[in-house]
Amino acid sequence: MGTASSLIGPNEVIEDTDGGGGEACEIPVEVKPKARLLRSSFRRGPRVIGASFKSTASVDLEYTAEYERLKKEYEIFRVSKNNEIASMQKKETKLDKENKRLRAELQIFRETKEKEIQDLLRAKRELEAKLQRLQAQGIQVFDPADSDSDDNHTDITATGTQCEYWSGGVLGSEPSLGSMIQLQQTFRGPEFAQSSIDVEGPFANVNRDDWDAAVASLLQVTPFLPSSLWSNTVRCYLMNTADTQPEVDLLLQEYLPKLQMMCENLGHFFLVVQFPVEGSSQHSAERRREIERSSLCLFLLGSTVPRCMEEDCEESFLKSGETRPLIIYHRSEESSDSSNLALHMIARVSDANHSQKAKIIEHDGSAEEGAKKVFSQVERIIKQELLGWESTDLENKDSGIEDDSTNWEEEDFGDAIWDVHDEQEQLEAFQAAVGSTCELGFEKYYDRLNDLVTAPAPIPPLLVSGGPGSGKSLLLSKWIEHQQKCSPNALILYHFVGRPLSTSSEPALIIKRLTVKLLQHSWSMSALALDPNKLLEEFPRWLERLSARHQGSVIIIIDSIDQIEQAERHMKWLIDPLPVNVRVIVSVNVETCPQAWRLWPTLHLDPLSPKDVKTLINVECCNADVKLTREQEKKLEKHCRSATTCNALYVTLLGKMITSVKGLGDIDDILQQCFQCQDTVSLYRLVLQSVHRSLPTDGDRQLMKEILCLVRVSHNGVSEGELLEICPALSWPLLASLLYNLQCTCVITYSCGLLKFQHLQAWEAVRLQYMEKDEKDTITLYREKLVRYFSQQMSQGRVTWRGADELPWLFQQQGDKQKLHNCLLNLFVSQNLYKRGHFAELLYYWQYVGMDKSSMAAAYFESLKRYEKSCEGEDMITRLADLYETLGRFLKDLGLLSQAVAPLQRSLEIRESALDPDHPSVAQSLHQLAGVYVQWKKFGNAEQLYKQALEISENAHGSVHPRVAQELDALAMLYQKQNKYEQVEPLRKRSMKIRQKVSRQKGNMHGFAVLRRRVLQLEELTLGTESADTARILNELGVLYYLQNNIETAEIFFKRSLEMRERTLGCDHPDCAQSLNNLAALHNEKKEHEKAEELYERALDIRCAALAPDHPSVAYTVKHLAVLYKKKGKLDKAVPLCQLAVEIRQKSFGPKHPSVATALVNLAVLYCQLKKHTEALPLYERALKIYEDSLGRCHPRVGETLKNLAVLSYEEANFEKAAELYKRAMDIKEAEASVVGGKALSRHSSAGDTFSLRNALGPNPYLELGYR
Repeated sequence: MGTASSLIGPNEVIEDTDGGGGEACEIPVEVKPKARLLRSSFRRGPRVIGASFKSTASVDLEYTAEYERLKKEYEIFRVSKNNEIASMQKKETKLDKENKRLRAELQIFRETKEKEIQDLLRAKRELEAKLQRLQAQGIQVFDPADSDSDDNHTDITATGTQCEYWSGGVLGSEPSLGSMIQLQQTFRGPEFAQSSIDVEGPFANVNRDDWDAAVASLLQVTPFLPSSLWSNTVRCYLMNTADTQPEVDLLLQEYLPKLQMMCENLGHFFLVVQFPVEGSSQHSAERRREIERSSLCLFLLGSTVPRCMEEDCEESFLKSGETRPLIIYHRSEESSDSSNLALHMIARVSDANHSQKAKIIEHDGSAEEGAKKVFSQVERIIKQELLGWESTDLENKDSGIEDDSTNWEEEDFGDAIWDVHDEQEQLEAFQAAVGSTCELGFEKYYDRLNDLVTAPAPIPPLLVSGGPGSGKSLLLSKWIEHQQKCSPNALILYHFVGRPLSTSSEPALIIKRLTVKLLQHSWSMSALALDPNKLLEEFPRWLERLSARHQGSVIIIIDSIDQIEQAERHMKWLIDPLPVNVRVIVSVNVETCPQAWRLWPTLHLDPLSPKDVKTLINVECCNADVKLTREQEKKLEKHCRSATTCNALYVTLLGKMITSVKGLGDIDDILQQCFQCQDTVSLYRLVLQSVHRSLPTDGDRQLMKEILCLVRVSHNGVSEGELLEICPALSWPLLASLLYNLQCTCVITYSCGLLKFQHLQAWEAVRLQYMEKDEKDTITLYREKLVRYFSQQMSQGRVTWRGADELPWLFQQQGDKQKLHNCLLNLFVSQNLYKRGHFAELLYYWQYVGMDKSSMAAAYFESLKRYEKSCEGEDMITRLADLYETLGRFLKDLGLLSQAVAPLQRSLEIRESALDPDHPSVAQSLHQLAGVYVQWKKFGNAEQLYKQALEISENAHGSVHPRVAQELDALAMLYQKQNKYEQVEPLRKRSMKIRQKVSRQKGNMHGFAVLRRRVLQLEELTLGTESADTARILNELGVLYYLQNNIETAEIFFKRSLEMRERTLGCDHPDCAQSLNNLAALHNEKKEHEKAEELYERALDIRCAALAPDHPSVAYTVKHLAVLYKKKGKLDKAVPLCQLAVEIRQKSFGPKHPSVATALVNLAVLYCQLKKHTEALPLYERALKIYEDSLGRCHPRVGETLKNLAVLSYEEANFEKAAELYKRAMDIKEAEASVVGGKALSRHSSAGDTFSLRNALGPNPYLELGYR
């Protein structure tokens, strides 16, 4: 039958179907040999039929040996090929390293040759310019190309060129100590061969190229000045005779509003202080005080000269040494005995008018013409002499630089406008505290505050706590002044919070102000968001950027932070880890300190000791020439023992009460009344009652109540001018006398031209004294007076910053939503608030009236359309375009991008039609519209608009103008968002060059105006007798003139300062060394190195003899003398000085401070130039370790040190290590560039590394301010 192999598989069991119980059996089947399949694939062998088990096993054994042999061959082959692959990978790795090394060398070579080419081209341009000058002078110039000799084949190398950079395999261009010291201001030689040093103070390394930082430093460190110099109120003291009354009436009616508007536009008040001639003898003390506070004096003379006018002229000009401008208007009439008195007074003034401060106006025409002449003279003095504005404009026109004074803030800080009033308020608060002579034993607290600054990171904020009136603000102010003098390298940002609900306590404005202050110290400016939430989110990032760039510590001080509403939520950045060199100090009252902050390190102010109490009261008594008996002193000591009666404010107020309040009886009666007061508020009430009783009439007492209540119910205070208009019965003699008494008793203070309460306790005392009964009705009554006053101003079309601050707030406090809504729809009110950065306040008002963002935008747009229908004339059309633009920017900041486009496009259309398609304002509209498209991610539209704006700006302003730089930066940022990095770098470089050039020519326009006004203020102080203080001011004037590029005038003031110091202090005084140092710096800049060396050596000799060996001033002079020796090739003299600098810094800062690392780098650079590489290497390595530990592994200082180490390794022929070090340095540089370009930062905290900003522009000469 055949086999069953086709039906039955191997080893299958087949049952016997013939019988039911048959035995199962296995049928042998065919087995195919597996081994043969390995040798002859798919070759079928002969079929074996009926093979037995034995034959099958023999086949398996036969092919098993063959299988094992093949397996071994395969394994040997596999291992061999793996070894070959590993060998090839090693070769590839080696080739890759060699490739990287060659690329690094190529990069170094390329950078070096590029700089050589630039130096050669620069030298060529200089020679061509010199050739042209010589030819223009008619001098025959010999052309070497016409000569047959071989002399013209001499190779000439321009200064700074590295012609033999790679000769002999060694870097011929050594790291330049000079350029190293100058923080890479110049770019001679290979970039990686540069290093940098610490900036040792606001004026130790003055940098004209960075005007924002220079101006910020200037405003940070200021001597205490009279209030008339730093106040923002222009006070004109006016007195006239009866026959010149027509001129005075015309001046006050027609010209006073113009002067007020002019000063308001410049951020100042204008106030006329006028005392009537009749009865003026009764107010001689008030007149004298007002003359002392005045900015200028104006006397109008006729046929008579009253005695009081002679006295005032004597006081204002003849006795005071020409400290303020004086205008004398004389109406000429026929000769008479009385007119001879006027001529005699004019002659005396003319004889004493050495500095031309007095202006004499002789007039014999009509009163209208006379009033106009007086107005013109007053206007000129305000602009030129008091505010330094008009002369700045003239200089700008002469230099070809346009003064875009109205928009300077936008150029530097994007959409964030610098509110001068907020800053003025902070400056005055600080000046007032610094001017206090009271120390209260603060020395014991200074050490604790100093420990905070020097403590290693991480460290949380320091909490300064104490009861109300314990002296926290005074302590912080005094310590800030101390830090500015002893540690000028530290950047100190402070904010004093006022009473609750005031502008100074608004968290969004506090964060915005601190951010803008940070931006003042950053060369790379970006648009600053105004949205409160975004501000709060971005502030830590800006803090990271500056802290990474700033070489010293950054100290942020916020006084009375608990007065901020919801302080924990708005100041939550305090809880996050701070950057390594940032320290924060906040002060709080013990009762109101947030619970989460109580775990921070705390410095608690103890109650005053009996000794301090006695000292405070004795100081007040000595100033008033009051003598207390022993018994009275014992009573005071016994009374001031409780927690509420031994705090600083209570004791100070008690001393004021004893000495300042007149007509209250003897001292025992006063003390008996004071002892009834067990807290500061009750003592303030006693003060108010005492001043109230001292007034002669009930009318005067009522006016005092009105003044205090108006100040109490206002938002930010009330000005004297506003009080005079709101209270018609109020006269200047009464107002001056009353305010003086209230100021002496610590009730009222002046801040930013406004009257405010000096302390919260006085604010509360006024409420209890005058408003406790029928409080709601009283508050409503006085708020209504303020509402009527500011509403009347606005109805006349006069919208000032005061009206915008007060009126919406008053409506909100009254709960009148409809009036608040109407006020907000006054487009100029909203524009004023927005442009001054009060974004959060404006947004809060709209939320209060119940409107969301979209509804608010629609309401503004409709209001603008209605206003547009009434616009006639070019001025109104221009203002309309400004309003549309402001609305568009406001909506953009709110995130309403689709709604922001329409008003911005309308602004663009108006400007194109009303002005000119190529007008600069059109470019501004294009820029703002492009910004919306950038946020909207419509990059194509934005690019087109930015390019149009750039073209218009170049045509209108020229290729070198801040507006052009602004458009270039915007384009660069746009390309960076699209990852088009190859287009970013050229734009940024061009923008930087423009900013550098403009800064050298004039600097920031606002900064220049600030400097000029500062110069005018200080020149006022130098007119007195010779003294050390006058010499110090002369030194600062030299610094200021240097910042204005007036080197010759700066040298004059430095010489005057030196001569005066030598006469008053002696030739060996350290102050003389300061003047010598600054003169040496100027000579050094003028390339007069011999003179500079002599002066530096004299300064060093004086300082070494007079100061400790490790004094910072000694190190400062040592450093710069070493720089000079390096320039002159005296390396052997420079080395010991650099070694001394290292020792001094180690003693001053400790061995692990970044300043020590910098000194080590400087010394290592010198050793490299002397070919002492063995000595240089450990110095570089130690400096690198210090930088990495203290600043982080990604800090620019680390990168610069790595570059220097790469140079050293290359010179030692260690090419792989050089390439590795250089690559790491380049990575740091690229990371830094990405930060500057706007990429997100990592959290720079003490827990990790950080990216950082580097100042690409370094100081030029090194000048010192007059603080030791």
